[in-house]
Amino acid sequence: IINNYLDGTQGGAVDKASPGGKHFRHSKRKVDYVLAYHYRKRFARHPPGAGSPEPTHGSASLALVSNGGTGKGRAELQQQDGGQRALPELPGPPGVEVIELGPLDALEEEKRMQREEYEHNLLQAGLEIEKDPENKSQGLSFVRIHAPWQVLSREAEFLKIKMPTKKMYEITEEGGILKKLNEIWCKLTEPLQPQVPQQENTNMKSLSYPFSREKIYLYNIKDKDTFFDNATRSRIVREILKRTSTKARNSMGISTLIANNVYDAAYPLHDGEYEGQNDDMNDRKLLYREWARYGVFYKFQPVDLIRKYFGEKIGLYFAWLGLYTEFLIPSSVVGIIVFLYGCITIESDIPSKEMCDQRNAFTMCPLCDKFCDYWNLSSACATARASHLFDNPATVFFSIFMALWATMFLEQWKRLQMRLSYFWDLTGLEEEEEHARPEYETKLLQKKLKNKNITTENSDKVRCNLDEREKLTCSDRMPGYAANFGLILFMIMLTFSAVFGVIVYRITTAAALSFSTSETTKSNVRVTVTATAVIINLVVILMLDEIYGAVAKWLTEIEVPRTEKTFEERLILKAFLLKFVNSYASIFYVAFFKGRFVGRPGHYVYVFDGYRMEECAPGGCLMELCIQLSIIMLGKQLIQNNLFEIGIPKLKKFFRKLKDERTEPRVMDTNQSKDPQQWDLDYILEPFTGLTPEYMEMIIQFGFVTLFVASFPLAPLFALLNNIIEVRLDAKKFVTELRRPDTVRAKDIGIWYNILSGIGKLSVIINAFVIAVTSDFIPRLMYQYAYSQNGTMHGFINHTLSYFNVSHLKAGTQPENSPFAQDVLFCRFKDYREPPWSQNPYEFSKQYWAVLSARLAFVILFQNLVMFLSVLVDWMIPDIPKDISEQIKKEKSVLVDFFLKEEHEKLKLIESFLTRDKQECKSGTKGERFRAASFCQFNRSQKGSFASFSSQHTEV
Repeated sequence: IINNYLDGTQGGAVDKASPGGKHFRHSKRKVDYVLAYHYRKRFARHPPGAGSPEPTHGSASLALVSNGGTGKGRAELQQQDGGQRALPELPGPPGVEVIELGPLDALEEEKRMQREEYEHNLLQAGLEIEKDPENKSQGLSFVRIHAPWQVLSREAEFLKIKMPTKKMYEITEEGGILKKLNEIWCKLTEPLQPQVPQQENTNMKSLSYPFSREKIYLYNIKDKDTFFDNATRSRIVREILKRTSTKARNSMGISTLIANNVYDAAYPLHDGEYEGQNDDMNDRKLLYREWARYGVFYKFQPVDLIRKYFGEKIGLYFAWLGLYTEFLIPSSVVGIIVFLYGCITIESDIPSKEMCDQRNAFTMCPLCDKFCDYWNLSSACATARASHLFDNPATVFFSIFMALWATMFLEQWKRLQMRLSYFWDLTGLEEEEEHARPEYETKLLQKKLKNKNITTENSDKVRCNLDEREKLTCSDRMPGYAANFGLILFMIMLTFSAVFGVIVYRITTAAALSFSTSETTKSNVRVTVTATAVIINLVVILMLDEIYGAVAKWLTEIEVPRTEKTFEERLILKAFLLKFVNSYASIFYVAFFKGRFVGRPGHYVYVFDGYRMEECAPGGCLMELCIQLSIIMLGKQLIQNNLFEIGIPKLKKFFRKLKDERTEPRVMDTNQSKDPQQWDLDYILEPFTGLTPEYMEMIIQFGFVTLFVASFPLAPLFALLNNIIEVRLDAKKFVTELRRPDTVRAKDIGIWYNILSGIGKLSVIINAFVIAVTSDFIPRLMYQYAYSQNGTMHGFINHTLSYFNVSHLKAGTQPENSPFAQDVLFCRFKDYREPPWSQNPYEFSKQYWAVLSARLAFVILFQNLVMFLSVLVDWMIPDIPKDISEQIKKEKSVLVDFFLKEEHEKLKLIESFLTRDKQECKSGTKGERFRAASFCQFNRSQKGSFASFSSQHTEV
């Protein structure tokens, strides 16, 4: 029965050739993968009178090569015969005048030979190929690849791809109040749902099982050409391309061939046009209409359709991005409330009132030597009032809230990830043993050749004898490790140098502007210096980010990791380390170092012979930290995440098009179709380079939202606004601007989860120090409950200012031409120090040590409290939803029952054969023939039946 089914459908229904170019030009074979390459040659001179050779008919427009013949005419005969023939060495299709070619240069000849050998090996692997003719002096050519059913079924079994069986089972939903709430939520969010085809009965799910040719009767195969979807077909072909090798240059797969410029690109085809007037709907057009347009920004993402079209790995990324964006909504609301609280209470803030009250007349010490005069603290009124917007008691609550928010986000993501794994059949996905990267195998082969002093002629023999146990040792990798350590250290020092350069700019610019005779310039020195310095810092960060991305990739390549997974993880760690330091170094400086090493009047700390270290504004460094954080965050999001993502791919596409137009001779090709085919349209798109840049920008943003959120409560709001655009921008990029990525099965987001968890824990410590050290929360608390006479904040400003005798200023540092010099005996500066009339003048006072102790105690208390609450939230929320856990157990039980039932039916069929044989025993010679045929069939069935029953039962 099985053999009859396969033979009967071998030439069954196939998709009709579409004008969109998703099939071979002159057959109905579906294009599963495309290889593109540029060729260059020169035509030989023809004998006089021969004329230029012209194609006589359409068969010269391409060369169709299948697993049993070459040329279009023979391909059709082979399809009718169905036999497997050896590949004849023919110069071209029969009946076609062959163009005589002159000698090719050495490099092009080598590439051509590698392509021929590689394509011959693909044919040996069972694939079918169609090639464009190379009938120009130079140009672009495509190799289209089709995987027949035999190859698909063989590779699906080898890769253990789960496919739906005939068995359907019911999904048990949660009852009670949760079900009611879910129904209400579905009705409320119905307008927000994308209009994509849904499963007819959402309460039923197909039982999936790894594909097996022996148990093909278990699967719901209606049509062998549509049983494996396009994404699965391309994934299977890609695996074959990766492991097919050539002898030349020790090429170990398509990746090495592309790196050596033998091929320019290798990619699966998109499903068709994403926009147009035709009524043919495909998944790409559906994704564009319901997901990849800015006009549908308010809708949920069709995550299942994304997974179907792009694969599980990209599907998980967009599911994670969607959940992260949804979680930003409550944090944005709370952040706005905290900001509004600061706005409402600004008028009742006593320290701000005292600072703005001109009657207090706090005469402050000069901000610079010689050229700066004494000044009144009330002139900094605006800075003090603005600082209260972000430096108020509500920010402490918001820091605790954001730490718990980060924990709840990660816990909810684990639950969603488990739910998606169940519905996407990833629950039993094992870590497949990955093939070694071509670069790793090449390096290993070079090592063996060097050790054994073998010539390159025997290199293929060495490659065949490579043992799995042989690998690159630490001594082989030592140069790479040393380069990694040295260069990463150099890059980190370069970042610190850039930050120090900006500090020097601030100091020198502030000193230069202080020399100005314009009162307006002098009064706006701090604002001017801060704004320009932050913009310079942003430009430096953006430039170094691009450099660090390229450096991290190069460092990972010279490290020669064995597998693609290891390569990706090491690349992510290096890129994250460099970009993290680059993005946050200047923010760390403002938060924890600026103003801490200034010194005091009469004993300032100087840099570069006469320039004083910069100090915080009278209202504290928190306001400047807020400015620094907001400009860098918004600048990175606007310029790097949006403008760069939109502009750079378009520029690359434009330059690639110009390059192709220059290399492609402008000759009319009458054989080619006037309408561009799908492989032509996809080739001009930008190649997919991985999800690392997409994750990286979101992880850095997650750091901005959590690490210093105490200083900028509006950070979640700006992140939310950015992500609403980012989701659609990434969607549009994947659907319209990138070649279709290879589908990759993944059950989680990998190392990114560990990085997110680490940032969440680090944010607790950093926010504790921001509140304790950078803000005035602890000094205000200490004053109100320890030093205030009436328990209020009256007198706080006077309490935080120390006295300095102006006669103790060093010679040459006194203000020149000061109208107040005769009247000022003491000036004030912000610090806890003993007055000049005490026994230990200008030493740290008892209040300083009391406040310092309170700061450290707060850090310890805050950290332990938030960590405890985070662990409590983690414990209260199970990683696996209860209904999903029950469904997984139910699925295992259903799977066992299904196999037992199928095997029982097979045994009954065998018994019916035996009964029929016994009844026909008496019918003579004719009966003997039937009995012999039946017995042979019984032997085959019985052998496969019991073997499959036993093996399957053991696996279950």
